[in-house]
Amino acid sequence: VAFMLSACNFYMPIFEEALDAYNLPLELRYLPIIESALNPSAVSRAGAVGLWQFMLHTGKLYGLQSNSLVDERRDPIKATWAAARYLKEMYDIYQDWNLVIAAYNCGPGNINKAIRRAGGKSDYWAIYNYLPRETRGYVPAFIAANYVMTYYCKHNICPMETNIPLATDTVQVSRNLHFQQIADLCNLPLEEIKSLNPQYKRQIIPGESGPQTLRLPVTTISTFIDRQDTIYNHRSAELFKNRRTVAAGGSSTRSTGTPGSGELTYHKIRNGENLGSIARKYGVSVANLRKWNGIKGN
Repeated sequence: VAFMLSACNFYMPIFEEALDAYNLPLELRYLPIIESALNPSAVSRAGAVGLWQFMLHTGKLYGLQSNSLVDERRDPIKATWAAARYLKEMYDIYQDWNLVIAAYNCGPGNINKAIRRAGGKSDYWAIYNYLPRETRGYVPAFIAANYVMTYYCKHNICPMETNIPLATDTVQVSRNLHFQQIADLCNLPLEEIKSLNPQYKRQIIPGESGPQTLRLPVTTISTFIDRQDTIYNHRSAELFKNRRTVAAGGSSTRSTGTPGSGELTYHKIRNGENLGSIARKYGVSVANLRKWNGIKGN
């Protein structure tokens, strides 16, 4: 709780802005406390990821993309707006916040099943015994989170110190960039860069596949902008030596010729596609697709 209280200074304004935009109760800002303990890199046993614990399929339904380098479920801002939209849609269905919170945990399918088993009653406490065991404790846990984050002083709990800066800002990155390049030339600890940009899974920002967002302390933003050409070139051959292309997205001109020659082509992956179908489309081998993109599976 002491850690989460300190992290609140960074995350709560993000949560409150999205909830207010969708006209949702601001108490919902404490939902990520029981979902992830305010850890944007949290992963559940079931594979849910991020502050708001989105499953891969649900995340994609709400516009959160995932690939080998970027997982937007870990992005505090994008995931928060996706969660606010999801909560709004659930409330439009159930018109009851206890049911919405329960549905966030176990899914609307389980809520609908519990309502049917309870003879059509649509009150959380009336369907309580028909809910999954975890969900029975979920709404009480949410109430407890609201309590402890409001009355922590009465229990002698104080916020602890963290390395999260008080003020941050973002810049757009349109070239491939490694966290180590920023750390070396902006005099910023690598761990701090990682904590501010948890959506980048391998410390690589794939700017060449499309504009990406980099979050830095306000005091570092001007240094990055002034020295960005030097930063992009710093140790680039060393840090990107095993990567011919970095994370594909969008589209470009089709390339021909031997592997590694011609213009780079970016392919936006759609549902149902695998490396075999993409290889056939562009007349290249699956082995080369794996090598160019750093992919092990299909």
